[in-house]
Amino acid sequence: MDKYGLIGYPLGHSFSIGYHNQRFADEGINAKYFNFEIPSIEDLPEVISSNPELKGLNVTIPYKEKVMDYLDYISPEARAIGAVNVIKVINDGKRVKLKGYNSDVIGFTQSIEPMLEDYHKKALVLGTGGASKAVAYGLKALGLEPVVVSRYERPDTIQYQNITPDVVREYNVIVNCTPLGMYPKTETCPDIPYEALDERNILYDLIYNPDETLFMRRGAAHGAQTKNGLEMLLLQAFASWEFWNSAER
Repeated sequence: MDKYGLIGYPLGHSFSIGYHNQRFADEGINAKYFNFEIPSIEDLPEVISSNPELKGLNVTIPYKEKVMDYLDYISPEARAIGAVNVIKVINDGKRVKLKGYNSDVIGFTQSIEPMLEDYHKKALVLGTGGASKAVAYGLKALGLEPVVVSRYERPDTIQYQNITPDVVREYNVIVNCTPLGMYPKTETCPDIPYEALDERNILYDLIYNPDETLFMRRGAAHGAQTKNGLEMLLLQAFASWEFWNSAER
């Protein structure tokens, strides 16, 4: 039986294990998906060596960037993004080769593209982790100009305290790539001037639990379009399967 799985820490919120195992059951695929909750990325070689049937992994917080040091190959797109969330495991019985890809950018762009209008030219990307890098890359691919928002002074970012009403009117696509608002801490949300939002704004939240975050709810109260991360998750999970099972890449 083939094995697939997810590495990250913690994994209590993981959607992937249920999705993939249901798909295997529905399609009669002789495989099983596991959660590999590892407290350090240094535990990855142990996961690989102790699971010789492993064919592929997904990667989640906080290892999308750190995992790149362990890979034999990184796709040009994943390298440009600076984050990997899909690993294809090739084991020929003599050695194991690990190939890294990014399906976050595929899921995100396919999910948000139908929402975009001609007046959506600039975007705020809230957060600085691996997912935010994929989102910024995807927005550029769709023709938007993204700016990353950080709590701290960093190169090429702006800070939350500098997001004025004029900024959210100009950067009228806002993507939350932080965990703020995720279950169980559903009463939190990013600190932006929600009162300045209107129907020209899109608020897209990568969080999918709860279905409607406080970030989305506050945006919708001012007429903004909102969307959570469930469709992105489904699309990137499908893309993961394509990476794992395609001909040699």
